[in-house]
Amino acid sequence: MTDSERPDEQTTQAAENEAATYTEATAERVVDTLEALDVEFVFGYPGGRIIEVFETIGHRETDISVVRPRDEREASVMAEAYGRMTGSPAVLAGQGPWIGSLGTIGQMEARLGSSPMVVLTEASERGDYSTLAPYQQARGDYGGLSLPKILDGVTKEWWFPRTPNETVRSVQLAFKHATAGRNGPCAVIFDGSAITDDLETGQTPGLWDDKEQVQNWRSRPIDSDLETAVKALEQADRPVILAGNGVHSSAGTQDGTAGDGVGSDNDSAGEETHTGSTAGNAYNLLVDVAETFDAAVATSYLGKSTIPETHERAAGVIGSFGHEGANRVVSEADVLLVVGCRLNPMDTNWQAASFIRPDEQTIIHADIDSRNAGWVYPADVGLIGDAGQTLAGLLENAADRGIVTPTTDAASTATAADAPTATNENGESWALERAATARKDFEVTSEKTEPADEGPIKPQQVCKAIEAVMDEETVVTADSGNNRFWLLNYLQVPTTGSYYGSGGVGAMGWAAPAAVTAALLGKDAICVAGDGGFTMTMTALETAVDCGVAPTFVILNDRSLGMVRQMDDAIPGTTFHDTDFVAIARAMGGDGVRITESDGLERTISEATRADVPTVVDVRIDPDEEMADQLSSSFYDEVGGLHE
Repeated sequence: MTDSERPDEQTTQAAENEAATYTEATAERVVDTLEALDVEFVFGYPGGRIIEVFETIGHRETDISVVRPRDEREASVMAEAYGRMTGSPAVLAGQGPWIGSLGTIGQMEARLGSSPMVVLTEASERGDYSTLAPYQQARGDYGGLSLPKILDGVTKEWWFPRTPNETVRSVQLAFKHATAGRNGPCAVIFDGSAITDDLETGQTPGLWDDKEQVQNWRSRPIDSDLETAVKALEQADRPVILAGNGVHSSAGTQDGTAGDGVGSDNDSAGEETHTGSTAGNAYNLLVDVAETFDAAVATSYLGKSTIPETHERAAGVIGSFGHEGANRVVSEADVLLVVGCRLNPMDTNWQAASFIRPDEQTIIHADIDSRNAGWVYPADVGLIGDAGQTLAGLLENAADRGIVTPTTDAASTATAADAPTATNENGESWALERAATARKDFEVTSEKTEPADEGPIKPQQVCKAIEAVMDEETVVTADSGNNRFWLLNYLQVPTTGSYYGSGGVGAMGWAAPAAVTAALLGKDAICVAGDGGFTMTMTALETAVDCGVAPTFVILNDRSLGMVRQMDDAIPGTTFHDTDFVAIARAMGGDGVRITESDGLERTISEATRADVPTVVDVRIDPDEEMADQLSSSFYDEVGGLHE
């Protein structure tokens, strides 16, 4: 090649390079990512640099819906509830100081309750003015707030990009990490030119395709651990499964299947990877495992509705204010399979010595995070992986050993054997007999509801009235406080994925925004809250009006912070003046009705669920109906009670 040829070659290369690069507004590219990842909702409030994203969405044809509640607290709860109910992250978006204050409620619930969420926020910088007695500035340098420190305390991961390229990649990584391993909230802080400047493509390092960058793989326990667990379950006389929120999480993510990839946890290098050959979602697999090993199934509070509570193997909800029967079943187990439950103090009756006994019981702890398995109680076997993958693995290993799931076609299994069956002294299945006995705790006896048609309404009656109107499309969201304990004891849900409660961080005010999210997902949503919790976020009703959905808001109204008041009525600040929630609902564009007598309670709630506008049912309950005295478990009493 001669020197005279080199300029032409350089010109050609330059033209090729120019053709390979172009610029795009960074906010446009961020919204491209949201669209590529099939984001359905952005919940939030415009302000600061996050306006760049809101403005971009507003100026293009897109399937992304922006839901603007009345404040960032509601937005954060709505985003968290979406992640919990679907297994996929929604977006919480807003200005930094408010996402880092009001908006931390939903983020804390997502962090402790393992819900995927992506937070897009900003540092409220003012360019060259940011170092001059800052106003709202939240970068963390002198004079301002430190949003990074706040987010570090409540999110799973966070990023603070400084260039447009970093901004887009950080958004991709936020979605990846939100569903990698144990789900949780991940945040990106937009700042200055990193969001306002144009993104130039063709740079090094470059950006990868959104879906390729974000894909995750569902982890699965190693075969030797599955084999050990199956042997223990096969030999058990009294096997019990304790199902937690991890089953919900798995069921919500691609029906509990392996996702876009395969698990990589294997006994040894080079062993064939597992591909998630599940027969159904995690809910179905839970029942299949229970039937295969003739086990009873209890749930944690956050695991309520992972099995229909009308199922013959369902034993109810454990815990300090859970079902006595469910607690007894878990305590009587000789082999306890814990699936997707970290075993928090309320679940374990605050470590009552007679409840779960590692020295006497074989404990198999299945969790997506190896740090959680055997964390609270020493485990004999740890099954590390996604709940659906774990349950599928147990079934496959059982089939290899000739143990056939009742739903399996025995003719197709050459070595088929009858599923193991532990029996009581009468020759009946121990699990079925004990589960049937435990389910009686869902019943409301006459002495708990008298007088039936006059005097104050009992909260138990409200629970049964809600139960009567539930169908397969109903989702109940429960707030924190006495109301959730009445519900978990007396609301016997007939379907899976039909009940969700505030229980990660346990914040009051969760149920109303969460019900709006359920309604946006096409469910017949019923929020149940006390008057204290409902008042905190009752503007969620107006959000429902704005969105054209019609959830029902059932208020268990005792005109007080009932749980605190019942601990000690001398505690100040526990009572409220009589609020007219019906008038408030109508002023916001909804409707409402006050109920003071039990006659017609079920009919009224049913009519509210069929209404075209969000409707408040203000139920005046008996303020003297003591929750703790009635529902405290014997195991909880063993450690002294009321550790709240």
